[in-house]
Amino acid sequence: MKLIISTMVLTSILISSCSKDFIEIIPESLVTVEKVYKTDKDFQDAVIGVYNGLRNPYFQFWQFSDLRADDTQQDAQRWIAEVRVDDFVMDVNDPLLVNSWRDYYSVIFRINSLLSNIEKADVSVVPNKELYIGEAKFIRALVYFDLVRIFGDVPMLTTPLSIDESYKIGREKADIIYNEIIKDLVDAEKTLPEKHAATDLGRATKGAAAALLGKVYLTRHDFVNAEIELQKVTTMGYALVNNFNDLFDYSKEHSSEYIFDIEYIDGGFGLGSNFTSMFNMEGQDVGSALVAEIKRIYNITAPQSGGAGTPSAELRALFDPQDLRKEITAATGVYDQNGNFVPIVGGITAFTKKYMTSMAINNDSRANWKVTRYADVLLMYAEVLNENGKTNEALVYLNQVRKRAGLPEYSNLTQGDTREKVYLERRFELYLEGHRWFDLVRTGRALEVMQSRGMKPHMTVFPIPQSQIEVVNNPAIFSQNTGY
Repeated sequence: MKLIISTMVLTSILISSCSKDFIEIIPESLVTVEKVYKTDKDFQDAVIGVYNGLRNPYFQFWQFSDLRADDTQQDAQRWIAEVRVDDFVMDVNDPLLVNSWRDYYSVIFRINSLLSNIEKADVSVVPNKELYIGEAKFIRALVYFDLVRIFGDVPMLTTPLSIDESYKIGREKADIIYNEIIKDLVDAEKTLPEKHAATDLGRATKGAAAALLGKVYLTRHDFVNAEIELQKVTTMGYALVNNFNDLFDYSKEHSSEYIFDIEYIDGGFGLGSNFTSMFNMEGQDVGSALVAEIKRIYNITAPQSGGAGTPSAELRALFDPQDLRKEITAATGVYDQNGNFVPIVGGITAFTKKYMTSMAINNDSRANWKVTRYADVLLMYAEVLNENGKTNEALVYLNQVRKRAGLPEYSNLTQGDTREKVYLERRFELYLEGHRWFDLVRTGRALEVMQSRGMKPHMTVFPIPQSQIEVVNNPAIFSQNTGY
């Protein structure tokens, strides 16, 4: 997948650098969808463009999914925008809201355009038609799953619309959106392959669709269907990697534990992620020796100003000292070439190593965003088994994750105890990977946990961007979320 994307970008760079004498320029007003979508390769390029569109919204997803919750804090660098998320003082004009809304709906527009045209395509001309439809529906389901969890009721668009038509579309009820998400994932699961060829790694698979569908059912408290879908994933050949740290070695990103990532590529193409820059410690009050060692260990040569996503003191205190995940999740230093520990010496107490990797250009890292990995599936499966009264069976899957972390296995727990142990294990295992805030909301614990940090009852969803309210300008169909 990264090879395909980089090749497409390089090709576009070469074309754009050619003299106009060598190419025919078609006026933008005359370029039609029908002209673009003709061959199997045209549709493949369109699908890759959809994947590519996911890069932007996921640059900032951690702020919705982790910074908003209790395990991640904006302590190291008190950037105003991030502090507003952390402290529950966002307003309706916040750029995070505006940019994320725009980026997600840009992806939806691409998908709907692709689907409306591929339906008319002849399979003799587009032999991979069903594959492309499955990929498009999977991504549309993923995007709407994010949107409905972030904003609640949102416009549900499944066909291309003109500008005039879009002004008349109101917000759809979340329950109806979830039904559409489920339909898309059921369809995608039927047509997606279990595996892709090596050149196509990174594209959606049957396992990715089943895992996401299981998470959707879990979010809706439909534990019976969640169990069915997640059980399927446990039979598809996925396995935990032996060493937790290997999950964050981005030369091994498509491991046995990989299910679906947002793929980024470094190399100056503009397709890298900002995560290494964002979560690094350069420029922060941690000691120059530590910064130098981090840059040496991970071969980071680009200057950057990090300091985002500090692991909270509460999370660090909860870790068992023997937990093998603590060192990379909430590090207090690194080891130099001689095996000597180089600690943080300033006011910051910890940082995460999950996104540290080689980087030659600022904000141009190959570090992926992990949407779903197998440990997440195991913990979700343990949760739904327990909710379905199968507590002893649930412990088998919970203990697989604990064993990899070097921790003793649980036994003879009650259903209530098992529930709390699963919740806790998700914090240790999935820190800063897009889960904690949504876990708190779906389990009904968000206000209890976050009220002391500024949360009010209506803040289980974020405000709708005011610009969208004004564009539609019809409160009867497009009103603001209550309380904002």
